[in-house]
Amino acid sequence: MTDVPAGLEPEPAEASELFGDRIDVGRAFAANLAEFGEPLGLIGPLELPRLWTRHILNSVIVAPLLRPGRVGDVGTGAGLPGLVLAIARPDVEFVLIEPMERRVAWLNDQVGVLGLENVTIVRARAEEVRLDEPLDQVTARAVSALRKLLPLTAPLLRDGGELVLMKGAGAQAEVDASTKELRKYRVSGVEVRTLGEGVLAEPTRVIVGTVRG
Repeated sequence: MTDVPAGLEPEPAEASELFGDRIDVGRAFAANLAEFGEPLGLIGPLELPRLWTRHILNSVIVAPLLRPGRVGDVGTGAGLPGLVLAIARPDVEFVLIEPMERRVAWLNDQVGVLGLENVTIVRARAEEVRLDEPLDQVTARAVSALRKLLPLTAPLLRDGGELVLMKGAGAQAEVDASTKELRKYRVSGVEVRTLGEGVLAEPTRVIVGTVRG
């Protein structure tokens, strides 16, 4: 790892609390993403001053919602939230699903550099991926509207598996607009949870729901 770009946001005090004893690995990932993210087209040029707060802490705050088992991250991109969650939760097995070759190359590189032994990377579009067994939970961040995201995520889950979908301030409106799709994919117990209030400058909203076969 070489010099970190001068524009990188200073590490917020909350990072150590949220990552716990994995903070050093979290710092390494943040530095790597800051250095290589823009040249590789993984993040935009305006993201460095908010890399920690908008992207990394926004992702790691979801870690307590995950259970030991197999968790898929659809459209993981730069590894947000997949790699961040894999760092924070070494007790969980992650399957990162990403179709773009250059992003897959980055993910594979980071898995090796960071020494992550709980990550499998699958290069495929979510609608075309074929897993050897269904997942226990599936997450996604900033992929698409809920009604379009459900066909990409719900079929990957086992009976009783859980969706953990990261959304913006309009999360409840997306739920309200997806009644037909939620029924079609047998998603029940749907609720919007707000994470990080009083901890993060901008809380993270997550749509959770259980898929029944």
